[in-house]
Amino acid sequence: MAQKEAQITTLHPQGKKGASISKEKYELIKSEIIAELQNGPKRYTPIADAIAQRIEDQFDGRVYWFVTTVKLDLEARGLLRRITVNGMILLELVK
Repeated sequence: MAQKEAQITTLHPQGKKGASISKEKYELIKSEIIAELQNGPKRYTPIADAIAQRIEDQFDGRVYWFVTTVKLDLEARGLLRRITVNGMILLELVK
C-alpha cells in the first residue's frame, strides 16, 4: 500500500475555509514567495509570474492557484501582509 502524501490545511485571512494541499507543494511555494519578497514589497502578479516561470515545468498542478492559496495562508498566519503604496497594493514580509 502506497503511503499517503502529507497534507496541510491552509488558513484564510478572512476566516474562510482553507484548502487541504500537499505539504511538499505548500513548502515549495512558501519558500518561493519568501524569496521573491526578500528585497522588499512587490505586487502579486510579478511574484506569481516569476514563480510560475521558475517551477511550472516540474510542478504538478496549477501554479497560480497554489501561489494564491499559499499567499492567503501566509497572510492569515501573520507572515505576510498587504500594504498600499501610491495606490498600489503590495505584499511584504512581516519582520
